Amino acid sequence: MPYRRLPNTDSARLKALYSAQKKGQDLPPFKLAYSQGTFQKIQSLLPSYEHALSEYKNAYSNQLEKNKDYNRYFKKAKLYISHFLQVVDMAICRGDLPTSTRTYFGLSEEDRKIPSLNSDEELIEWGKRIIEGEQQRKMEGKTFISNPTIALVKVHYDKFYEVYGYQDSLRKRALKAQGDLNEKRDQADQLIQKVWNEVENTYKGLPDVLKREKAAEYGLVYVYRKNELNDHQLMKKVRIGVM
Repeated sequence: MPYRRLPNTDSARLKALYSAQKKGQDLPPFKLAYSQGTFQKIQSLLPSYEHALSEYKNAYSNQLEKNKDYNRYFKKAKLYISHFLQVVDMAICRGDLPTSTRTYFGLSEEDRKIPSLNSDEELIEWGKRIIEGEQQRKMEGKTFISNPTIALVKVHYDKFYEVYGYQDSLRKRALKAQGDLNEKRDQADQLIQKVWNEVENTYKGLPDVLKREKAAEYGLVYVYRKNELNDHQLMKKVRIGVM
């Protein structure tokens, strides 16, 4: 026996719902193979489902498009923060600065290793540390770090932080849109199953082949196994008078 296959993509779900909706619009209630209550649910769900799908596509597209800017500013800020710390280390190695300089930036005096700057959180944290640390050094009258100066580092850090905030808002919007869409998908799956159950129940007294043909008009999808396909095609030819 062929088995019923419920849709598992948005386009397939919408196609199933529109097929059922069209029958509900074309036929009077007493001829419809599913209930009027179910028809009203289809009428209500379809526009909200399509809206949720559109919102998710737009949110995801915006996030993807702006991600190019985010990556560019992330790399630039990382480069300047890393170079600043390298300059500090080289100045200490030359004897131009005391080892205690590292402590202004949240490092131990013996720590010559550049901290990891591979995540947003790490870049934000270390950028904040070196900016505040260099400001503290300036207040104490210490020699300024140059090439790059903290002012130049701050320009690139602030730009990254601004883009990061915007990208984070886009990410949250996309996550919310995805959550809303997943909710509509669940509702669609439940409603499609309800429609299909009601349709099959209406035609349960018909021969199997005719029952499936009638149900298919409402969007039901039946899948034939390989060993059943030839028999189905043969019976179809007989029904339409080809043989």
